[in-house]
Amino acid sequence: MQSDMKVLVISNYRSTHSVRPEAEMFIGMALQGIQVTIMTDGDCEYATRFRAVGIEVVDFMPKKKLDRAEIAFIRKHLNEGGFDVMHLFNSKAIINGIQAAKGHPVKVVLYRGFIGHVHPWDPTAYFKYLHPRVDQIIGNSEGVAESLRSNMWWGKEKVSRVYKGHRLDWYASTQPASRAEMGIPDHAFLSVCTANYRPMKGILELLEAMAAIPEDYPVHLLLVGKGMDAPVIERMLKNHPLKGRIHRLGFRPDVLAITAACDLAICPSTKAEGMAKTVIEAMALGVPVLATDIPGNRELVIHNESGWVVPPRDPVALASGIRLLYEDVALRESLKTGGPDRIQSFLHIDQSVQDTLDIYQKLLQPNFRKISKGVK
Repeated sequence: MQSDMKVLVISNYRSTHSVRPEAEMFIGMALQGIQVTIMTDGDCEYATRFRAVGIEVVDFMPKKKLDRAEIAFIRKHLNEGGFDVMHLFNSKAIINGIQAAKGHPVKVVLYRGFIGHVHPWDPTAYFKYLHPRVDQIIGNSEGVAESLRSNMWWGKEKVSRVYKGHRLDWYASTQPASRAEMGIPDHAFLSVCTANYRPMKGILELLEAMAAIPEDYPVHLLLVGKGMDAPVIERMLKNHPLKGRIHRLGFRPDVLAITAACDLAICPSTKAEGMAKTVIEAMALGVPVLATDIPGNRELVIHNESGWVVPPRDPVALASGIRLLYEDVALRESLKTGGPDRIQSFLHIDQSVQDTLDIYQKLLQPNFRKISKGVK
């Protein structure tokens, strides 16, 4: 590995919990001797961690798209810092960073965490992922990477995949939330679905599935996230047979504690978005997962080993999965250990560090475009 490699990162590290895998990846690089500089809000919680391991923190976050002053600021740091790689993580950073890199030898790497919405007929895509100045795009799942390739008329070899790794010890100290404070009986079989409501999240299919659960099964469902008071949900719950067992908590900052208090975590999404963080967290916490068979989930959840998988858009299958996991205690116990085992073996942060550094190294080799097809 090129130990004198210099990497500039532009990303938002204010939300400590949600950005932990990404932030810890760059901490891991710094601990390996890579010279990392991060542009982010200088007073964010992770800034202290970054500085403690020798990462230079530049107090700067792009606030606008195609902003001349922000482009000039990034360009100045590229010129003065002698960076080999610039890794950009959000829309404003990507648009301004690409413009700043024009005519500069730095390798430009973009992050992509969602499936879809990148099309060659969309003019705005050429300011970001389809811009010819981009050297590499790293998707956070095979589904994301394949979606990008399928929507590129050229440059498919620029796309690679690196999973956002985790460590089980990040979750070891999580204390379950109080069921009593949430109004849940101690004897309840408690399920949770965490998402901000959109049709693709499968919330309506999940509510339909709950209607098929026998009333003598003590199944309760927590809906955690924004938008759970949407009119369509209100209409479905008005005459729902289990209305009293469906609890809409809205947005909660203590989602890990809530998940840890549950017997089952459900991801009923109907379309792929990448790797679902809520599924990863439930598995890491040892909470059995019921997930739909979509890209992202498909890579993470191995049926009957690290979770239970059902077809998407199928309320009958969802209901069957809930009933099975309530009835089969031995299966639940197996999944409680299978989930963490899968995170440890498949989604470890150390692998994310190494895979990303391998991509950087290939980009910096002569004729890197000829060999980058082999990057996984």
